[in-house]
Amino acid sequence: MWRRFAFDPIQSTKEQEHMSAKNPVSWISLFVIALFAGPNPTRAQTVGNADVVAAIANLENDAVRADLAGDAAFYQRLLAEDWTRGDSDGTFYTKAELLKLMADTKNIKTNSEKLSELKVRAYGNTAEATYKDTYDILIKGEHRAHTIIATDTFVKIGSEWKQVASHGSETK
Repeated sequence: MWRRFAFDPIQSTKEQEHMSAKNPVSWISLFVIALFAGPNPTRAQTVGNADVVAAIANLENDAVRADLAGDAAFYQRLLAEDWTRGDSDGTFYTKAELLKLMADTKNIKTNSEKLSELKVRAYGNTAEATYKDTYDILIKGEHRAHTIIATDTFVKIGSEWKQVASHGSETK
């Protein structure tokens, strides 16, 4: 039996072609079956995780309310200590830098903000939110009115969801 899969110079060319074609097809078929048969940890899990999706969506909407109210305490609670954000202006921010910026109420104010196209994907103890954010703000004394696309990453730490990373890119 084992010789079927070993090279045998006596086999005819036709038989070799059949075996070499059959063997890869069998392996590919087996791989595809295994791929779809088992759970896929990278596929977004929304069925059975409606509570996670709702929790993250609520946090995103709470963040808009916090922005409008200038509520830095919300971000103190929500953001992981090593949180970072890549902003649409090309700047990276840490949690400490964001909180310092928010404390300067003369140079930061959200006039309006609206999220749209919010989609949350849950992956066990990790979740990702993508959305469009349309805002009118004063930041560092500079007026900005833009629509950006954004991605926020959350990890469940203990019993709380913490935002660990965020990124925004301006739309055209």
